[in-house]
Amino acid sequence: MTAEETMPEAEAKQGASPFVAPIYIIREVPFDAPYSWLAAGWRDMWRVPRVSLAYGAIFALAGLLLAVGLTQVGLLSLIIVLAAGFILVGPMLAAGLYETSRRLEKSESVSLASTLRAGFFGGRQLAYMGLLLMLISLAWVEIALLLFMLFLGPQPMPPLEAFIPTLLLTPRGLGLLITGTGVGMALAATVFAVSAVSVPLLMVERVDVVTAALTSVTACRKNPKAMALWAALIAGAMLLGFVTLFVGLVIMFPLVGHATWYAFRDLLERGDGS
Repeated sequence: MTAEETMPEAEAKQGASPFVAPIYIIREVPFDAPYSWLAAGWRDMWRVPRVSLAYGAIFALAGLLLAVGLTQVGLLSLIIVLAAGFILVGPMLAAGLYETSRRLEKSESVSLASTLRAGFFGGRQLAYMGLLLMLISLAWVEIALLLFMLFLGPQPMPPLEAFIPTLLLTPRGLGLLITGTGVGMALAATVFAVSAVSVPLLMVERVDVVTAALTSVTACRKNPKAMALWAALIAGAMLLGFVTLFVGLVIMFPLVGHATWYAFRDLLERGDGS
C-alpha cells in the first residue's frame, strides 16, 4: 500500500477553534481489502460475542417490532422504505461496535454499557453527524412517499402481498421501482462516501464534522474499486439480514460494524505514525 494523499493540518490560532486537525495519510488499498476487513471484524465479533451479538439482537428485535407494528396498522409495505432508511443511519448506530474494536485493539476492557455510552454520547461533532444521517433518512422516507403518490396516485398504501406484484407487474409500478431504486442508490452512495470512515474518525480525534466528512469522501475517491466492493458487501449483508426476517441482523450488523473499524484503520494513518 502506498501513501497517496495527506489531509492538510488545520492552522488554528490560539482560541480560534476547539479542534486540532491531525495530519492524516490516506492510503491506497488493494481491491480485495474489504475481505480482510470482514475477516478482522469476524474475529472481533467472536472475541466478545456477548457484546457484539447483543448489538445485533437489539436491532433485529427493533426491526421485528417495527414490522409487527406496521402490520397492525396495515402499513407493512412501508417496511421496504424503512429498511432502506435504516441502512442510511446504520453508520451511526454501529458507533458502539467501532468503540468495541478500538478497545480490543488497545487491550482495554469491553462492556456493552461502556460501548453504548461511547456510541451515543461521543461528543457534539458525532451528534452532528448523527443528525445529518437522520435528516437524510427522513428525506428518503418523504421522497419515497412522494414517488408513490406520483406513480400510483393518492391511494392508500396497499398491503405488502399486493404491493410487490404492483411494483413488478404493472407499468406504473415498474416506473416507481426504477425511479425509487435510483434515488435510493444515489442517497445511499452519498451517505456511504460521507460516513465510510468519518464516524470512527470523529470518535478518536478532535475534528469537526466537515473535516471528517471530507476525509471520508477523499478516501473513497482514492480507492474507488475497493470502496465500491465494500459498499456492495455492506448492502448484501444488510439485505441478508432483512430477508431472514431480521434474524440475520444478529450476525450481519455487528460483523459490518467491527469491519468498518478496520476499514478506517486501513484507509487512514496519522502522519505521526500512531
